[in-house]
Amino acid sequence: MSPTVVDMADLPMQHPAAPAGAAQARARFFNSGNAFNVKLPEVPARLFEPPPLERFGVFDCDQSRALGGGVAATTPLMLARYVRIAARDALPPLDVHATGSVWYVIAGTGRVTGAAIDVAFAAGDVFLLPGAPAYRLEAGEQGALLWSVDNAPQLAFERAQPAPLAEALIDAVHYPAAEIERQLALILSTGTHDETSGRALIFSSDRQAAARNLTPTLTLSLNTLEPHTHQRMHRHNSAAITLVVRGEGCHSVVGGEHCPWTPWATLVTPPGAPHSHHNEGTHGARFLIVQDGGLHYHARTMGFEFLEA
Repeated sequence: MSPTVVDMADLPMQHPAAPAGAAQARARFFNSGNAFNVKLPEVPARLFEPPPLERFGVFDCDQSRALGGGVAATTPLMLARYVRIAARDALPPLDVHATGSVWYVIAGTGRVTGAAIDVAFAAGDVFLLPGAPAYRLEAGEQGALLWSVDNAPQLAFERAQPAPLAEALIDAVHYPAAEIERQLALILSTGTHDETSGRALIFSSDRQAAARNLTPTLTLSLNTLEPHTHQRMHRHNSAAITLVVRGEGCHSVVGGEHCPWTPWATLVTPPGAPHSHHNEGTHGARFLIVQDGGLHYHARTMGFEFLEA
């Protein structure tokens, strides 16, 4: 009887036979049968609700336990959070441990100050903060509720730090609500064709305009959906974090699951998941989407495709 041959994929991790020193002793070896079958937890499709009116502070949309990571994360490379500030109050100094952090003002007014910015904000505004320590966020007479997304988990993956402001690839940017409405009206006055994925306003800045991104790795869009219509089923390799800005009678279908929209909810769309958005109401819908799309555009791996005619 011939001896049983061990399948290559069943070989355990190998160590050097006779290392000459600590540097050689650290070497480990796999093979083409077992090096590429690492099983990672899937990104859950999930809805997060904003914090109750009586609760103040920072509220992470954290899925790190499901993702198997050690840092707060909504998707492997992004973290979304709500921030509620009481009237005439301020958060403790906020450090942005990310390349950049995008903020949307859901309600109220206030001011954000720091080494890179000194801007008054109001409901409907968007602003971008480059990575830096000790930003101050304070609310006005009515308090403030904000939503933010950053790429802190991406930097944490490699224990990287944001570039110093003098070397950063982005600057602080403020997009007032009135200018957003003006830009959106221009888009809604134009025509589309069959391959257009929808009518959306894409946010960028002077230093990121060539890539049409918000930061080198993050994209931001304000999408619209007319009453009694839907955005066709599609997929892409980037993960998406969506804030429901306006969407009575709307829902999404993500990976075959029905996800009803609620005011200011956060919807997580896993990378590669087939999904569509539906407006069965009588008013136009709006939803703000942050994706790690800049990373996939750069790697040529976006993989966008429609899944229905």
